[in-house]
Amino acid sequence: MEKAEDFETFLNSVDKISELVKDLNSTDVKVQQKAIEEADSYIAALDEPCRTKINKTTINTKPSLQSSFSLQNESPECFMKIMERDAEERRIKRIAKEKKATALKHKGNEAYAQEDYETAVKYYSNGLDEQRDMQPLYTNRAQAYIKLGKYEEAIRDCEWALKCNERCIKAYLHMGKAYMELKKYMESRHCFEKIVEIEPERDKMVKEYLIRVDLEQERENQEMQARQEFDKGEAKATTVPELLEKLSRPGQIPFYYSTGLKILLQAVTECTGQTIFRLNNGFSIISSNTMVKSCLLQETKDPDSQELCVSTLKLWRAICCGNDENQKRLMACTVTKQATVHLVASEHAAVQKECLALLYMYSQKPHGRHLVIDNLNVDMLVSNLMGCISQPKQQQEKTAVSILENFAMENKFCIELRNVLTDAVIGPFTAILRNIKSNHHILPSLIEAIGYLAQDNVLHHKLAHDSECWKAFLDAIRHSHACEYKDILYPLLGLIINLSTITSPVIQEHAVSLCECCLSLLKDSDGGVITRATGVLSSVTPQSPDAVQHVIQGDAVRTMCRLLKKTGLTATKYAIKTLTICTASSYLAREELVKSDKKLSILRNLLGSSCDEMVSGNAALCLAHCLELERTASNLLGTDIVLLLLRHAAGDAKRTAVQKNAAIALGKLCRSEPRHLNKLRELHGLEILHSCVKLIT
Repeated sequence: MEKAEDFETFLNSVDKISELVKDLNSTDVKVQQKAIEEADSYIAALDEPCRTKINKTTINTKPSLQSSFSLQNESPECFMKIMERDAEERRIKRIAKEKKATALKHKGNEAYAQEDYETAVKYYSNGLDEQRDMQPLYTNRAQAYIKLGKYEEAIRDCEWALKCNERCIKAYLHMGKAYMELKKYMESRHCFEKIVEIEPERDKMVKEYLIRVDLEQERENQEMQARQEFDKGEAKATTVPELLEKLSRPGQIPFYYSTGLKILLQAVTECTGQTIFRLNNGFSIISSNTMVKSCLLQETKDPDSQELCVSTLKLWRAICCGNDENQKRLMACTVTKQATVHLVASEHAAVQKECLALLYMYSQKPHGRHLVIDNLNVDMLVSNLMGCISQPKQQQEKTAVSILENFAMENKFCIELRNVLTDAVIGPFTAILRNIKSNHHILPSLIEAIGYLAQDNVLHHKLAHDSECWKAFLDAIRHSHACEYKDILYPLLGLIINLSTITSPVIQEHAVSLCECCLSLLKDSDGGVITRATGVLSSVTPQSPDAVQHVIQGDAVRTMCRLLKKTGLTATKYAIKTLTICTASSYLAREELVKSDKKLSILRNLLGSSCDEMVSGNAALCLAHCLELERTASNLLGTDIVLLLLRHAAGDAKRTAVQKNAAIALGKLCRSEPRHLNKLRELHGLEILHSCVKLIT
């Protein structure tokens, strides 16, 4: 609609100018004079502030008397040339103003980077004096206003930015922040949701901001309710401030503070008590207490000091449980940042237990995990957690593993570990794997945690290329199988399948040993173990020709055929891939397969019944390998092989490899046994086969 209105205005302007030119060309002097006056008025009217998003030149509103006089004596052509020249002059002036505005914007950015927000605002404002429709100046100034706490001004600037560009993401982002600070949560959410409408790929970022809005609104509601209960004189509401006042007294013995914290603990188990504690500056009172601080930093280790440390950690957990704002406040305390990581490795069992319990509470939700990652030393935290797991003297290893497992789901946590993975994680992990009998109760969860870490590409690469890690895998497989630790074998084999998806010299080095272990696992009675062992074979075997030969000599072809007759989809994927690898590399493997199944009924069944393209593609490729043997194609006369292959060659599979493999197998089939051509012609398959040539070439 706006474009239509602009176009209509333009047409009206054209008509008006045409009439003026016609009157200026009149032989009647009065008509000419009147036209000049109207032209002057029309030009003056054009000098209104720009309300559109298009850069427009402005026309001089005060033409000199000389120019007005000359217009009376000039032709219409001269008048238009004068207007064009004037427009060109204004364009040049605008370019000069743009350069000034841009220079001022850069100066404002420099001041903002130095946290001099007042100066930044001045530069941005000066830039806007030069050019009123430069959108970045509005959004940058809005950002500076937010830093200065001038939220209304920030919102106004964002509105002007949107007039310049209605799809400005930064404007909606800063406006959403400003509204949130003004406690206008509905308007804030609307701004953030607008960002997703404009750019859906920013969905993750917007979700984080919406969570922040929810947390702010929840905090406000909590504080309002707490104040109401305090005003009513509720017992718990008045007890907390009184206890905090007593705990703020300096110079008392540890027992005094420990007792006070225990009493306070009973009053802060509910949301109201937690909120009143926060509103009465509780975090600062406790964390700044010299005696409490000394105990948390383990500067004194007498029994009373250790008891005070335990009481403080219990209080922190009670205050922060289910309260996101309190969790945020606690992580902002300097003493918490210093002490928490070190207390994980405390020699005092009760202190270590309470510290791990506090960290576990944080690890249960994304908000808490983000707070820990942003505020604590992640490298040292992981080292201490792994130390706690590998030396389970105090029976806290299960909690430590759970914490590591929860944090391993966070991408930022994995990124933090990239430079210290070998020392902080892989070293202790391999030591634990080599001592399965002592650690079998924690290994399943620990292996799951390592699997989460391996989702990061860099950590995946480091694990796949660590020789000690793979040696430990071999030892762990053998011991787990011997001791029948199925709960360890399942995740361990799954981790190996995951890591061996990339080619690694270390995997190649241990491929034969790994395949030997897996061949022995194929004799197990547990279907889950057999499936995962087959998965390892399918991913490790392609990395080593020696491993392929070892697998074939281990009667893997017949074993895979048996699996393909009765297993589920996952095992079928692994088994057909292993069979395809064997037949691709070995003439003996092809002979073995054809000897055990002359009409290749297993492969034909997979081609006809499987809906999985990976299975059907590998089945077609495996069939093509077998068709290189004499008489194999003849054995397939009278079967439905031509129809099956033709369906896949002519299908619309997402994987072109399926069509390609089917076409190759069909070509080999007809070349080895020309009688199959009759069936192919009958099914009009020659045209289809011809269209598949481009895939093959």
